[in-house]
Amino acid sequence: MRFGHSVLAGAALTALAVGATTVAAGSASAAPNTTAQKVCGSSYKTVNSAPVGTQGTVYLTYNASTGKNCVATIRTNPGTARDMGAWVYVPDTEGYAQDEGAYTSYAGPAYVYGKGYCVDWGGHIDNVFVYVTGSNCAALKEHRVTTVR
Repeated sequence: MRFGHSVLAGAALTALAVGATTVAAGSASAAPNTTAQKVCGSSYKTVNSAPVGTQGTVYLTYNASTGKNCVATIRTNPGTARDMGAWVYVPDTEGYAQDEGAYTSYAGPAYVYGKGYCVDWGGHIDNVFVYVTGSNCAALKEHRVTTVR
């Protein structure tokens, strides 16, 4: 699925403004102490992360062999299924991937090719949303936004 940067930005702003979320039915389960490498694969190394309030962390990982990024949102305390999501977007190529639904431990993996490109990524748990834009761009400074709806 491909989105133009303006379409994705508009969707993100709309979601922020009206508090809309997309929820897919389903359930993922994992043992406590899940890591980004367990979700994305052992060849993926964590290159960035952002707290999702006190509920968990969203991780950006990268596989140097394939040039792919992977994002996973992992809860601090797994348990009853809750609304969660993980997404990654490469503006220069319009590559986009997401995973959203009701999960007990983590959302993801969401993979996209991004070798040599800046990436936008984020995730959510319940009503706490994290958006990171312009990430992993050498000298450029990323922008982070956390919202509670």
